[in-house]
Amino acid sequence: MSLTENSHRSYNCDCALDFPNLKSSYKWITYMQSNFEQNLLKIESDTKSSITSLDHESALEDLRISVLGRRGSLTLLLRSISDLPGNERQSAGSSANILKSELATMFDEKLKEIISLSQADSNLGETFFDVSLPGRTISSGSLHPTTQIVRDICEAFSTMGFQVLEGPEVELDEYNFQKLNIPDHHPARDMWNSLWIEGDSTESISRLLLRTHTSPMQIRVMESTQPPIRVLVPGKAYRYEATDATHEWQFCQIEGLAIDKNITFANLKATLEAFARQIFGSRRKSRFRCDFFPFVEPGAEMSIDCFKCDGAGCRVCGNTGWIEIMGAGMVHPEVLKGVGYDPDVYSGFAFGMGAERISMLKHGIDDIRHFYSNDIRFLDQFSSSTTGRS
Repeated sequence: MSLTENSHRSYNCDCALDFPNLKSSYKWITYMQSNFEQNLLKIESDTKSSITSLDHESALEDLRISVLGRRGSLTLLLRSISDLPGNERQSAGSSANILKSELATMFDEKLKEIISLSQADSNLGETFFDVSLPGRTISSGSLHPTTQIVRDICEAFSTMGFQVLEGPEVELDEYNFQKLNIPDHHPARDMWNSLWIEGDSTESISRLLLRTHTSPMQIRVMESTQPPIRVLVPGKAYRYEATDATHEWQFCQIEGLAIDKNITFANLKATLEAFARQIFGSRRKSRFRCDFFPFVEPGAEMSIDCFKCDGAGCRVCGNTGWIEIMGAGMVHPEVLKGVGYDPDVYSGFAFGMGAERISMLKHGIDDIRHFYSNDIRFLDQFSSSTTGRS
């Protein structure tokens, strides 16, 4: 039986159950006492039949109230049990409660069925589609922009024979400073605002800190490897400093090291120029100027001509025509001696760059904090659909 909207409002379960028109509670009780079993069977039969035929929530709720509500037929029948003879009460109560539980379950199941069918009907029109239309692109995850640029840098140096390694983020003072030609109380320590770990030993050689750069891996690699060496070390570094558009207390640095016989500054320049052209474009020119780092001698900063203005001067390059991208230099002889290499036989170069800075320059990003803000609008610009990455 399918009910119309008007019949939902006028549905009356009392009529469906067809009880006699009893106008006094005394007559009702007397009627129930004499016909308890017949009434229970009638309620069961009529209610189950009605539940099966209903297809609307409001009609189902009306039926449930008329049977299981406070003044429902089954509820009134249960109340009459106290007026039955003592030897009949237990059996009558058990049968009535079993039926009540069974009907409650049927009402719940029917309600779920009606809701499910209703949702299916409402979605029927929405499921129609034109099979001739092209399929929609499925959204998928993509690499974080920092991860993307790290992979690009590693790929550039891998083609030149560099091996990619990783190192510990919690480092010993011995490797982070001392073996890099930065002993205790050396003024150069002020270049790195260190984050020390509490509870470490008072002896400086055993103190622990979050590494301030990835350069400690220079020492670890040279201590365990004999030349020739060509390694690239990407990883997180930490410094205790204020965060602004160009500084973060945590950032990704990439360290490079090459050790062999007869390596010269010309090898350093050729290697880094090849890297710059692969990352920033084949037309890029480079410039090297003197700079100081305790673990290299001579030291230099590397800049490339501005890829926005081709060296003419603009906002990106500060109107200088040049953009600094990294620090580099020839490995200091004292560092080589410290790991057991003879500086008269072996030489090498090292360089270090910030991965986020390279990405900022390549993509025109003006604030390093975007990389760690998790703003989906920023990250979507580096999705596979935009960059062509998988």
